[in-house]
Amino acid sequence: MCPSLRPASPLVRLVGACLLWLGAVVAHAADLTVSAAASLTNAFKELAPAFEAQNPGTHVLLNFASSDTLLAQIAKGAPADVLASADQETMDRAEAQKLIVPGSRHDFVANALVVVTPADSALGLKKLADLQRADVRHVGLGNPASVPAGRYAKSALDGAHLWTAIAPKAVMAQNVRQALDYVARGEVEAGFVYSTDAFTQKDKVRIAFTVPTETPIVYPIAAIAGGPDPEAARKFLEFVQAPASQAVLARYGFQKP
Repeated sequence: MCPSLRPASPLVRLVGACLLWLGAVVAHAADLTVSAAASLTNAFKELAPAFEAQNPGTHVLLNFASSDTLLAQIAKGAPADVLASADQETMDRAEAQKLIVPGSRHDFVANALVVVTPADSALGLKKLADLQRADVRHVGLGNPASVPAGRYAKSALDGAHLWTAIAPKAVMAQNVRQALDYVARGEVEAGFVYSTDAFTQKDKVRIAFTVPTETPIVYPIAAIAGGPDPEAARKFLEFVQAPASQAVLARYGFQKP
């Protein structure tokens, strides 16, 4: 016969509840939140499992958006351990607001700005001035007010004295991947994206030409001040700069900074 089971005492129930709470806290503490520019989506989705394998018990939570959006989230108190932005300007503002750990900032990859067209396009665009043509009715680009790729594009057009002519054709995107989607779906005749973005949809878009930028496109990464897991953040910064991770990033088209 099985012994009779009596209800647990209040003390036992309290201890059990505390253990469950502690377990939840430990599990939450093992999450590493990485806020990264949208153009890093594919590469970081491959790197995250590799980092988890090297750091058992740590789960990487990836948050992708435009760099400005990520900074705004962090400034408003959104939990984050690491910020990887697509431009220096965003990280400069994060540093000025004392949102990153002093000395943790490092440049880890570089990129290039390109103009892409749908893969089946017969326009034959070769230079920025070609975007003025009547058969180019819409040009996709990230909103310069909030998207680094858009700022690079506007700066290049300003430098060529073309912004006034192209601005009426502009279809603004919330991030560079949205601009890429506009081109891939044939909703615009051309779009400004990073070369790495074009690589992710090479069956749907093709690079028309590379756009010279006055400022090199170099991505910085840093640990967030007061982040939930500073030790894991430190390890992640080292991880993305390690040769194996740099090789993964290179496969997605990123260059050395």
